[in-house]
Amino acid sequence: MSHDMILTLVVLAFAVVLFVFEWVRVDVVGIIMMVLLPLMGLVTPQQAFSGLSSNAVVSIIAVIIIGAGLDKTGVMNKVATPIIKLGGGSERRIMALVSGTVGLISSMMQNIGAAALFLPATQRISKRLGIPISRLLMPMGFCAIIGGTLTLVGASPTILLNDLLVLEGKKLEPFGLFTQTPIGVCLLASAILYFMVLGKYVLPASGGEADKGITAQLLEQYAALEQPYEVEVPEDFDGPKTLEQLGLRRDYLVTVVAVGNPTTGKKRLTASKNDPVSPGDCLVILGNVDRVRRMAQDKGWRLKDGLDYFADDFARTNAGVVETVVSPRSELIGKTLAEVDFISRFRVNPVAINTGDRIYYSGINHVRLKMGDVILLQGPWDRLHRIRNLPQPRILTFATPLEGEILRPEKAKMAVFWLALALAQIIFFKVRLSVALMSGALGMIITGVLSVDEAYQSVDWMTVFLLAGLIPLGIAFEQTGTAAFIAKKVLEIVGQVSPIGLLAVVGIMTSFFTLVISNVGATVLLVPLCMNMAVMAGGDPRMAALVVGLSASNTFVLPTHQVNALVMRPGGYRTVDYAKAGGIMTILFLAIELTVIYFFYGVSG
Repeated sequence: MSHDMILTLVVLAFAVVLFVFEWVRVDVVGIIMMVLLPLMGLVTPQQAFSGLSSNAVVSIIAVIIIGAGLDKTGVMNKVATPIIKLGGGSERRIMALVSGTVGLISSMMQNIGAAALFLPATQRISKRLGIPISRLLMPMGFCAIIGGTLTLVGASPTILLNDLLVLEGKKLEPFGLFTQTPIGVCLLASAILYFMVLGKYVLPASGGEADKGITAQLLEQYAALEQPYEVEVPEDFDGPKTLEQLGLRRDYLVTVVAVGNPTTGKKRLTASKNDPVSPGDCLVILGNVDRVRRMAQDKGWRLKDGLDYFADDFARTNAGVVETVVSPRSELIGKTLAEVDFISRFRVNPVAINTGDRIYYSGINHVRLKMGDVILLQGPWDRLHRIRNLPQPRILTFATPLEGEILRPEKAKMAVFWLALALAQIIFFKVRLSVALMSGALGMIITGVLSVDEAYQSVDWMTVFLLAGLIPLGIAFEQTGTAAFIAKKVLEIVGQVSPIGLLAVVGIMTSFFTLVISNVGATVLLVPLCMNMAVMAGGDPRMAALVVGLSASNTFVLPTHQVNALVMRPGGYRTVDYAKAGGIMTILFLAIELTVIYFFYGVSG
């Protein structure tokens, strides 16, 4: 083994360790690679940063912007209504339609984007038809991941493939947009059939509280939160007193969300513990009607029949209650709302926190938050939108759809037109992937489907830097001969295998790696390795690369994939449920993928 090979293996091992133990975020691992590799002399400085200008990274940025444009025009909301009509009341039919639709949408945009867009719609469908949400969300999530295999631009691993098709310094023939579609279609169909036949046995039955879909739970528990009440403080009130001194939240479990005074014309739409309440003030209170009544009686305040001074501010079109989930990688994890100065920073009212085993109505500002905790927020829609549009990684993920959204439904046709144009360029005019997709993204910006700032905000820079940093690692792996060396060793262990047998080994290796490190990481490491293996065993290196790219989407056993993590809480799933439903899915995935390749792609047995 040469000196360079040993160095490459050390860096590789270091990267895998960082991925597994998550001491730093995955994108930071990418940046570490960009800096370490050229410093150690394993790649040239140009190669180290070539990832940032690669076809793959530019394509992914463009795909995300196109997805954001579709989201912004509310195209997805139009899709949900026909599903309910077509599905009738049949659980299986609805499941198949939802999953199939998400699969198709996810073939054109980021998988996590497709799943996130459809999550609120699916929750609405489940509530309206009384189908347990746990029977819909996991199939939907799995199909969002599999949808990524339908086209070359469906998921990051396959977008990367063409950049990685280099063997001994020569570029191989690139894959087309639809090279893999027959495999993807069979995979999607098999997943839907699998859930139609076995769904009842492998998915948890919705018994528990968690299965209810947290939104349905909310509306039951906070039935009164649907309606704010207004009370008037009489002129003879002994004040001003701060909200903390009055202890309303502590004694009555009600939340003051606004304070104002009709005589001075002052209004504050958020209330923190130090805000004073003076004689003649009006307060808006969220809480159970009996508790609000009791409080008004005890304090001698007058409960008005309806909203009066604050009627406009709390109209459904202006303000409302939403549910947010503390996202993975959020800066709130491990902190309390008081520590991050939440109310004054975002100017919305936290009303309750659900940590899964307990719901807090009082002392909210002192609950230590962890990933997946649900925070109920009340505030004007535009402020809630501002929180949702913060750059990635988001502090909070919104679990309920925001109303009053700055949607642009009139631009829906434009958005679809630009998507179609981008795809047409790839299919008919053989334009480079990155150029065609970027032209679609640019078209959306120029015709006002989304502003350029919204386009910047929609890009998940984490994915971009992860990819850009791993590409040079793949280059080093191939250039130094490390990939060829390991490939030889693996083949010695496996022994003599037929080409399809070799692809099976490749598929199993990738499926394992993609659970431990990210799907992008697995692709970058295994494509050079498996192409070398294929050449040594007399197989087709392009097919080996394709199997790696597809198998990198085979992540169903653990909730580590972003999509699985997204549906875990709303669907009330436990890790065990993924192992059960995902275990069979993983084997099915490999079997279908290899069968289709064997029969349709000219790989001999």
